[in-house]
Amino acid sequence: MYPEYLVAPMRQELTSVGFEELKNAEEVDTAIKTEGTVLLVVNSVCGCAAANARPAAKLAAQNSKHPEKLVTVFAGMEKDAVDQARNYMMPYPPSSPSMALFKDGKLVHIIERHQIEGRPAQMIADNLVSAFEQYC
Repeated sequence: MYPEYLVAPMRQELTSVGFEELKNAEEVDTAIKTEGTVLLVVNSVCGCAAANARPAAKLAAQNSKHPEKLVTVFAGMEKDAVDQARNYMMPYPPSSPSMALFKDGKLVHIIERHQIEGRPAQMIADNLVSAFEQYC
């Protein structure tokens, strides 16, 4: 676990643009097991989250067509919420940061850490927007 003062600004980067933080397994279940579309971002303290993942999620969320729900869990903080979110992302291995798009409770698109590292935020956002255009 990280000190809250350290992760608070990282959380706020997403919550300030409409992402809802999920703090326990029940909140993850409620968010994912709904009709419609949900973007789940597994947030992280790592550099690729700061430089690539969070900026990409923020850019994609501004697209005119986007998921009905934007949610986030924080790796290294709320373990039960992160574990439950990762259960929904199976068979993909745990990855943080990562982004997953769900439609009617089913995983339809995922971006893993290896697809985030070293890629510009705009490229990642374009990947998400393409998925939004297809599924939202």
